[in-house]
Amino acid sequence: MDPTLVLQGLVSGVLAAGLYALVSVGLALAIGVIGVINFAHGEFFMIGAFLAYQLFVSFGFDPLLSLIFVAPALFVIGAIVYRSTIRYVLEAPELNQMLLTFGLSIIFQNLALLIWGGDPRSISGVPYRSIGVQLGGISIGLVPLGSFVISLVLVLALYVGLARTRLGRAMRAVAQNRVGASLVGLEVDRIYLVAFALSALLAGIGGVMIAVIQSPTPTVGFAFTLKAFAIVVLAGLGNIRGILWASLAVAVSESMVATLVPNGDALRNAVFFAIIFIVLVGRAWRRA
Repeated sequence: MDPTLVLQGLVSGVLAAGLYALVSVGLALAIGVIGVINFAHGEFFMIGAFLAYQLFVSFGFDPLLSLIFVAPALFVIGAIVYRSTIRYVLEAPELNQMLLTFGLSIIFQNLALLIWGGDPRSISGVPYRSIGVQLGGISIGLVPLGSFVISLVLVLALYVGLARTRLGRAMRAVAQNRVGASLVGLEVDRIYLVAFALSALLAGIGGVMIAVIQSPTPTVGFAFTLKAFAIVVLAGLGNIRGILWASLAVAVSESMVATLVPNGDALRNAVFFAIIFIVLVGRAWRRA
């Protein structure tokens, strides 16, 4: 086994873990604070990717510059989705919540198909897209490295915000006891709205990054939803603090399979299914 190949797979996995964490922490926020399992979470990711693409082709905006517009746009979209749909199923059975969010996912995918079509859309002509460095035979692309740094900063900023800001403490209070939080004067519905909108914003920022790394399609969000669920299950439902190490485990495992296993690219998407299966079975055995 070539040590350089192993190191390349390890480095690629670590760099991908930042983006996975950014997408997954938004899903964990929705589950932990609101208690809603959002199957449409990946569609916010997809919308962010296509908004970045559209701003680039229509106005020539650099993808990094487009974050200034995409982030608030996704926050507003998330707030609208919460106000118009999610808030009405908070007291409903979990099956109803999952069916609603799954229906939203299908709606967003089909809207993207109508607007942008089904072909991959590429942001070409960005000068830094092809820039990379070689370190002892290991290739590190500037875009994946930048994506990792931005994602890590945002995830850590969310951790700090939840721990030290008034809004963060309010979110944690609502997550622990909704009734008790309302009795001490917290506006629970408004906190839920902000948490859901923030979840959409984080996913949208991840979408901007993937629009530069690869060519997005209307179904790109579904694949990242599955990866985010694997990470959230590994970390523990609603456990935001465990997202970083869980993202690292999933991303590195996926990268190593793709790098070292024959025909690994075809198998890499099976990694998160295997992780979900192993974790759930292991937890069931511990309870038995």
